[in-house]
Amino acid sequence: MEIKENYNLKKHNTFSIGVNCSLWAASGEEEEWVDFLSGKRLLPEEIIILGGGSNYLFTDDVEKTVLHSRISGMEMVAEDGEKVYVKAGSGLNWDDFAAWAVSRGWGGTENLSLIPGSVGAVPVQNIGAYGVEAEAIVHKIFAIDVCSGKKVVIPASRCRFAYRDSIFKNEWKNRYFITAVVFKLDKHPRFVLGYGSLRSELDKKGAGLSLESVRETIMDIRRSKLPDTDLLPNAGSFFKNPVVGADYAEELRKTYPDLSVYPAGEGRAKLGAGWLIEACGWKGK
Repeated sequence: MEIKENYNLKKHNTFSIGVNCSLWAASGEEEEWVDFLSGKRLLPEEIIILGGGSNYLFTDDVEKTVLHSRISGMEMVAEDGEKVYVKAGSGLNWDDFAAWAVSRGWGGTENLSLIPGSVGAVPVQNIGAYGVEAEAIVHKIFAIDVCSGKKVVIPASRCRFAYRDSIFKNEWKNRYFITAVVFKLDKHPRFVLGYGSLRSELDKKGAGLSLESVRETIMDIRRSKLPDTDLLPNAGSFFKNPVVGADYAEELRKTYPDLSVYPAGEGRAKLGAGWLIEACGWKGK
């Protein structure tokens, strides 16, 4: 385990801001984390769990202990007639996992391609893009209780997933250090193509419908809209589509016929944040 005092976080956040943290701890071994956390007995408010660093805008030095998972590895742990269950280390780059799953013909990650961050952040943020959210593929989570150092297994049913939200961002914030996530992926992929310009961009390519073509198209769309963090430090897209009543959304469409509206279930609808930003003249600002 790497443990350092006054450690600089510049290379661990996508804005490349060079602040220091009081204590830095990083390891790729689960048992090292058990020993460290059981010995420290840290409180949630005393730590930051830092993955890819795309959700942080540091403005000053961090007077806390920063925990950074380097746990990697991917393996199929179970399967049935329809699903494969794949365990991935929390420190693994999310898009590397998405690429790996697509290469094996397993559906579920393709619409989430090129989202920055680590596997451990996926259930915390309930990442989503192009009509798919992580809650559809998260099966269970392996973690360590920060306060006690004890291992726990958390089923997806306890994560209280919501739109870009989970229990890990609320009552359990910084309470559990995630070591691995088990995903349930489809042996027979079911494509979700109705969001944004995805279907039309696929048609333009003329490459046919496959996990690879969907992944490549989504990556092309994302690259056309978002700058590379290695070239221009940024946080990617962090806007949430406003959720309103479906009736209100239809009223708005009478005035703005080209308004982007997507079903959100239970008589609600999402308004496209990208459309709203562009309509207000703020695109590129």
